[in-house]
Amino acid sequence: MGIVEVEDPSLAFGKAIKLRRVELDLSQEELAYRADLARSFVSGVERGAAKATTTSVWKLAVALECKPSDLWISAERMLGGVR
Repeated sequence: MGIVEVEDPSLAFGKAIKLRRVELDLSQEELAYRADLARSFVSGVERGAAKATTTSVWKLAVALECKPSDLWISAERMLGGVR
């Protein structure tokens, strides 16, 4: 899964989550379990349909073995037109 430019920050963040999850070869179910979140919520975040809170971003980052800022940096790269 390569870096793709998107316009919506929520979608870019969701794609960053999915990219990292796939890198670690985790299912949505496993990520949700590790992050103590509902699988449907993880799916929603990945699709840009659910808005992640500060707490859920933190939990996702810990479960994905990275810093929250790593996820945001990945999302920023996908936004392309960030000024």
